[in-house]
Amino acid sequence: MRVMVIVKATEDSEAGIMPSTELLAAMGKYNEDLVNAGIMLAGEGLHPSSRGKRVAFDGAKRMVIDGPFAETKELIAGYWLWQVKDMDEALEWVKRCPNPMPGPSEIEIRQVFEAADFGEAFTPELVEQEERLREKMAGDK
Repeated sequence: MRVMVIVKATEDSEAGIMPSTELLAAMGKYNEDLVNAGIMLAGEGLHPSSRGKRVAFDGAKRMVIDGPFAETKELIAGYWLWQVKDMDEALEWVKRCPNPMPGPSEIEIRQVFEAADFGEAFTPELVEQEERLREKMAGDK
């Protein structure tokens, strides 16, 4: 199964405070362990929400909202995309993670939908389209 591992933002990350050399080195080692174990598919840190935008949808209307966004505890500072056998394996890997922030922090794990999760609504034509897109994305790298 694939999971998205979400590093929650903190007041420090939203203030643009950069990680120390020690934390960067510890995260680099951790990422190397993930890659060597065949777990990590992708992962990146994100700039603070003050540099971001949101688009609110209401029918055909679109409204752009400039950052920063108010609820820090609901924001994302970074993420990984992992391939694991189950949620327990994902939890074990998260428990090994260096604290991603200088102070208290949280990491959330969410399972990524797979085609089979959508049942009959995901028609053979949609499956074929999804496979074509994934092949194209992999080929563009």
